[in-house]
Amino acid sequence: MSAFNSFEILSGNHDSGMVLLGDHAMNRLPERYGMLGLPESAFARHIAYDIGIEGLVRSLSAKLGVPAVLGGFSRLLIDPNRGEDDPTLIMKISDGAIIPGNHPITAEEWNHRIETFHRPYHNAVNATISAVENATGKAPLVLSLHSFTHAWKGVPRPWHAAVLWDSDDRAVAPLLDLLRADTDLTIGDNEPYDGALKGDTMYRHCMLTGIPHALLEVRQDLIADEAGIAAWADRLAPIFATMNADPALHRYQVHPSRTGPY
Repeated sequence: MSAFNSFEILSGNHDSGMVLLGDHAMNRLPERYGMLGLPESAFARHIAYDIGIEGLVRSLSAKLGVPAVLGGFSRLLIDPNRGEDDPTLIMKISDGAIIPGNHPITAEEWNHRIETFHRPYHNAVNATISAVENATGKAPLVLSLHSFTHAWKGVPRPWHAAVLWDSDDRAVAPLLDLLRADTDLTIGDNEPYDGALKGDTMYRHCMLTGIPHALLEVRQDLIADEAGIAAWADRLAPIFATMNADPALHRYQVHPSRTGPY
């Protein structure tokens, strides 16, 4: 039986000053969990992973020469973009799909998934960000990529992409401006979700540490195949490079909730 990796680190130049993240890049499960009681078709849906994001992050990492971290497990097993104390960390139901392998669940199994999958992923994110910090002596620019469905409960979503954020807009404002320079695109600002989620990846690794960051959501139907992924990688690479060249996006900013030293 081959070892199951809870993350994958894509190599890149640490002195680039940028880190890319793909929390929900993969739909994999360790053999011991089977399909969590779900049909195999469930793992082709958005409930299992962010469609198109693995390919997009891999392409952008290669184009820009920057390191990236990919989550190596399905969000149905445990969601890496939730805090360890979040009640939705392990979902019992997702978009109408009941997940038998997640309910009932013992406290021991809950903790096992945190220690075996969730925590190692975040340790890898922290180590990668720290490596870039150590190489540059500055705050890195951290960009997290996700994807959202083209419709929700039968209602089409008009945005081609959207930027999600909490209260630090240093990277958000230029990202929105650069995306909106293409007038063929409809770009959302905290749509279709609000980016303020205490304990999520951006909060944990960037908000609390004062690192400039943004979360970019791309509509899944636009990156569902290789052609779409290539087109969006070509679109985003120069945008990310422009942002990364801005010295203002490599400075720390103290988060108001933090009282101790970093």
